[in-house]
Amino acid sequence: MSTTFTLDTATSRAHPVPEPVRRLTVPAIQGRKKDGTTAEPVVMLTAYTARMAQLLDPHCDMLLVGDSLGQVIYGLDTTVRVTLEMMIAHGAAVVRGSYHSVVVIDLPFGTYEASPEQAFATAARVMRETGAAAVKMEGGEVLAPTVEFLVKRGIPVVGHVGLTPQAVNALGGYGARGRSAAEAEKIQADARAIAEAGAFALVVEGVVEPVARAITAAIKCPTIGIGASPACDGQVLVVDDMLGMFERVPRFVRRFDNLADHVTTAAAAYAQAVRDRSFPGEAELYLPKVPKA
Repeated sequence: MSTTFTLDTATSRAHPVPEPVRRLTVPAIQGRKKDGTTAEPVVMLTAYTARMAQLLDPHCDMLLVGDSLGQVIYGLDTTVRVTLEMMIAHGAAVVRGSYHSVVVIDLPFGTYEASPEQAFATAARVMRETGAAAVKMEGGEVLAPTVEFLVKRGIPVVGHVGLTPQAVNALGGYGARGRSAAEAEKIQADARAIAEAGAFALVVEGVVEPVARAITAAIKCPTIGIGASPACDGQVLVVDDMLGMFERVPRFVRRFDNLADHVTTAAAAYAQAVRDRSFPGEAELYLPKVPKA
């Protein structure tokens, strides 16, 4: 299922607009999983800028404006310090740079936990000011009434269970979850509760493989794994990790390129060209017009 939009042609080099525009929808993502199986896995990556969204959009089904931007873009030590204003600014940029993917925006820590009413006010503002299709919230059974409250009021929700980075202070670190029987049972109960509350997809992060596999088999909505299981109905990674922009990445990340080396090489070449005055050259200058004879 897709929706067709007609937009004016843009002049920005980072914002060319194809005509017509066909964007995937929340029901289309939810409908990928039928009778407990997903024939076509859901492809999801994070994006934080219009240009990156533009590059990723043709290849993804979903773009997540994750609160991981606190660490990736702003150099913060945790996602706990990310503000709602940050999420809205970057979310709007990603929506402007994408035309195919379902854009989902994380609700930051402290903006939705107090009550369903607080969560609705935050989510409504995010969707109104960004144009995103959905929001994502971390949490299990305790958050289920909030998910149901939002969904009934027209706000699509992606859940997030297992390793929940916003709760890193309570969890005591970023280690894998579900190693003990009690913890595995709790994560599975969390997943069931969020799915039954109406989430159209569920991120399962940092969970031992058999637990993630069991969750995927047990719930109706698609699961999106990150450090979970190949049995999940889709996968997501932080794009900068996947592209090799950082020296250290979690165990579950596969580097599909090493852009950090490319950037370093290009910057060194530029610096040398400036110092030896080979840049700018004649091709990069605005020269006087030569009068015709």
